[in-house]
Amino acid sequence: MNTHTIPEGVYPAKKKDGTPYYRASLTYRRKHISLGSYACADLAHAAYLEGLSLLRGSAASGEGTKLLDFDSHCILPFRKWVCLINFRDNGMYFPTPIYVRPRFFYYYLSKELILKFDIDDLFYYATHTIMKRGNHYFVADFGMQINIQNRYGIKNYAVPGRDFHFLNGDSTDFRRENLEILNTYHGVLILSGTNCCRYRARIHVNGNHILGTYNTMTEAAIAYNKAIDILKKAGISKNYTPNYIENISPSAYADIYSRITLSENFTKKFLLGAAPSRN
Repeated sequence: MNTHTIPEGVYPAKKKDGTPYYRASLTYRRKHISLGSYACADLAHAAYLEGLSLLRGSAASGEGTKLLDFDSHCILPFRKWVCLINFRDNGMYFPTPIYVRPRFFYYYLSKELILKFDIDDLFYYATHTIMKRGNHYFVADFGMQINIQNRYGIKNYAVPGRDFHFLNGDSTDFRRENLEILNTYHGVLILSGTNCCRYRARIHVNGNHILGTYNTMTEAAIAYNKAIDILKKAGISKNYTPNYIENISPSAYADIYSRITLSENFTKKFLLGAAPSRN
């Protein structure tokens, strides 16, 4: 390649310290797409040619077949492959690795790890990059890492099989029809017995404090709320989130609140006599 000729799709640039580098980009269907930065013009041009090859490929082969062709010899990163193939097949370009199907979409964390979401979630994940830590998936939102399970009513401490189920057994399938939420309340644990379930309430104040075990989830959720009121009256300033109890009248809530008892250890340690409140 002539060192004085800049190949198509390559744009020279310099870092702040004067070091040269090369940006690759292309325009397809009037959409300008950046393909990344590279140390040499040849590599940037190779990225440009690879991007064109993906976009000009046959949509009939489907995204799955083409994405399986990705390997360590490819110039573009895998996530860019997903973005380009989705744009080719569906006419929509997203900066995140999404491939759209008629009623749902795939989010490719890697070639092997693929999450599935309802089409209603498309805008959110088109603008939020999913990260993985252990068995949890997060997005950055307003400078914070947010567990994506929170979008579906699953608490951070929830345990699969106890607090929620993936109905088809696929823990990467976050379509709402596949999620069964068993416990939506803060501070409530489901204790499954041989004949029935009971519900334990607990709250964290420099360690977990057991508030009691109750016959219904509603009672345990209200016990947690009552504990919050006691802690506030005792001067504990932690920002607890009270449980919102659906399908219960204010009088029924107040009745349960007044008769529910908390553990002796908790009431001895913190101030008693909090007034009932609803959130």
